[in-house]
Amino acid sequence: MRTVDRIRVRAPVERVFAAAADVERWPEILPHYRWVRMLERRPEGSLVEMAAWRPFGGVNYPTWWVSEMWIDSSAPAVHYRHVRGITTGMDVVWRIEARRDDTEVTIVHDWAGPCWPLIGTLAASWVIGPIFIHGIASRTLAGIAKHVETAVRR
Repeated sequence: MRTVDRIRVRAPVERVFAAAADVERWPEILPHYRWVRMLERRPEGSLVEMAAWRPFGGVNYPTWWVSEMWIDSSAPAVHYRHVRGITTGMDVVWRIEARRDDTEVTIVHDWAGPCWPLIGTLAASWVIGPIFIHGIASRTLAGIAKHVETAVRR
């Protein structure tokens, strides 16, 4: 399963990268995030617990996962490897690239799916990826864009 979410942001790469990497602030700026907790800080990266809502009309479905997170300032990119939760084994990368007058942010989620006999791959490809992962990632990108664009206009 692979999902790709992309947005153009009218703000400098540095500002976008800072907001993408500062995950502990996400619940303040992204209303669908329930919490983000740094479980461990390591020189090579961190262990981070995240929880978000996936809205379905008037009903919010709770999601939760734990990831190893590392930042590549030279790229710039933010990487995750999900290590707990239904999406264990998922690799995620945020790529942040300068374009003419703005910044393009791409989030790629790659995953073989849950270890459920017979239906794991189907569940990942038909439900978890397009409905849950895309649903949360697209809201996250839109929220980060709104946050940094508002800060740039001030």
